[in-house]
Amino acid sequence: MRALSKVDLHRPPTSDAQLATMRAEVRAEAKDRPGVYRMLSADGEIVYVGKSKKLRTRLLSYFRCSFPEDKGARIVREADKIEWDYTPSEFAALLEELRLIKRFRPRLNVAMMRDARHFAFIKLTRGIAPKLLVVRGAGAEDAQIYYGPFHGAQRVGEAVRELNDALGLRDCRLDQPMHFADQPELFHLYPRTPGCIRHEIRKCLGPCVGGCTSSEYDERVRLVRSFLDGADDGPMNLLREEMIAASERLEFERAASLRDKVQRLEGLREQFIKFRFAVETLSFVYTVPGYEGDDRLYLIRRGRVRGEYALPRSEPDRVRLLEMVEDVFNPVERDTAQVPSHEIDELLLLSSWFRRFPAELGRSCAAKAFVAEPPPLEYDAANDPIFTSAATSAA
Repeated sequence: MRALSKVDLHRPPTSDAQLATMRAEVRAEAKDRPGVYRMLSADGEIVYVGKSKKLRTRLLSYFRCSFPEDKGARIVREADKIEWDYTPSEFAALLEELRLIKRFRPRLNVAMMRDARHFAFIKLTRGIAPKLLVVRGAGAEDAQIYYGPFHGAQRVGEAVRELNDALGLRDCRLDQPMHFADQPELFHLYPRTPGCIRHEIRKCLGPCVGGCTSSEYDERVRLVRSFLDGADDGPMNLLREEMIAASERLEFERAASLRDKVQRLEGLREQFIKFRFAVETLSFVYTVPGYEGDDRLYLIRRGRVRGEYALPRSEPDRVRLLEMVEDVFNPVERDTAQVPSHEIDELLLLSSWFRRFPAELGRSCAAKAFVAEPPPLEYDAANDPIFTSAATSAA
């Protein structure tokens, strides 16, 4: 999409006559069924994307806002046209809304979005001398490495500081120039004088002042990735050794401080375990009754929808569906806490959906059970016993 100019951002509000035309169109044509809608400006820009399980009612509510400063009034005043598409269910509408927002990045969705997320992620940046950041979600770039989600951004931030101190990773700005010790040709370009306080107090390897080689720093990055993947307790072991040594030297205050650091990393490790279990439990076949019998099956693995299918109405359709189930759930996937950035929003969406509607887990079925006892061709999905169990174990 083209960049928005200041003129774009200060367009005159939609006229009352155009609002009346839009309202009349919604009244005449929209139906009260699940769907997604797009608010478009006069030049065709998608300024807002939304969803509703009762589309007509939701759209008409925009024209009933009491005050100009209401969110709905501000949105509709930016629009010159409304487009909508129906979906089989509210769940399908929720997924489609997310995909449209990620595709078009409407400015009002971004500008008016409240930070309702209760999770934080640890991001390991790419490039020279990677560093750890605590973020609320994925950025626009897709090349970064994320771990999470975790509860409590402040606690996670404290744990990341302990990781940085234990392994000597940098926490300076991203554009800080790096000068490794194995780049002697660079030394005549800058004075090798103390410029990193954390390096001076031995809490950073000092990649910006030639304090380490690139391979030494890369080894520490490997250690932090192993820890975040749950494969190595190296950082906690280093702190425990320091704690024991401080205690033996009768430096009890420092030993207590190191004990607190270890406990923060242990808390982070406990969240790793809970997170990985939670992600694995979000692996099942999920059936959703749809509008006028348009029932759908969703193949969900590790918190991401891997396939959406209409319920089979013939034996060949059922055979193909079972093949799809096996293709999705049989391959061994990564044994890591890393989350690709493009999967984060969908993982959060699915987690939120099943947290808000825990009874929906009753419509889920472990993939192995689904393959062993597939549903009949003609049946009532809502009352099928295979979908009334809460079996949500990973395939």
